[in-house]
Amino acid sequence: MSQAPDLPLSRHKNYGAPSVFTPEGLLREARRQKKLPQHAVPAVCLLDPDGDIVRQLKAHGQSRRCTSWACYHTELSLFERNGIEIGVVGCAVGSSFAVLVAEEMFAAGCELLISVTSSGQITETQQPPYFILIERAFRDEGTSYHYSPPSEYANACPRLLAAATEALKHDGPRTIVGASWTTDAPFRETSEAIQAAAAKGILAVEMEAAALYAFAASRG
Repeated sequence: MSQAPDLPLSRHKNYGAPSVFTPEGLLREARRQKKLPQHAVPAVCLLDPDGDIVRQLKAHGQSRRCTSWACYHTELSLFERNGIEIGVVGCAVGSSFAVLVAEEMFAAGCELLISVTSSGQITETQQPPYFILIERAFRDEGTSYHYSPPSEYANACPRLLAAATEALKHDGPRTIVGASWTTDAPFRETSEAIQAAAAKGILAVEMEAAALYAFAASRG
């Protein structure tokens, strides 16, 4: 049996070691350079990789820009629903960008982060449109491997998954629970790769979930 290749991605990984470069340090320096005040972001935040939520909110005058958000790469918008203030960042597409923003959100006071993105259908379960609550994500990207040791899937937190499943039963959108395939290369979804994903019972392909779940598990 041939031995697995020694890939650069798997080298020099000490998952218990702290990072030299931290989101707290980046935000501190960004605030200093931009002369921004230090205010916490809302406890509940959204990632909106497609940007549809952000554009909709702006078009209806329902959001405002967070003037203390110190990220170099994104803008944080604030809006309210049912008396709860929520922060949302749009167009942070892909694993590395999504986790970079997630790291900064939690360093700035976020306690719950929800990502809502579009995906490609792998297994035809019903007629779109519908939502998939991702219980586990197949790790076909690179970012998750910096946060947790190699494994086939990154799993959602069971407690949050159960809470979300229960909440969606009450006047929620049409939703099914299942697995996704996270890829860094959407234009390399070959026929062979799609067939392999379908054989695993994977429902859809997207670009962020595995990395976000690995980050969440790593950071507790």
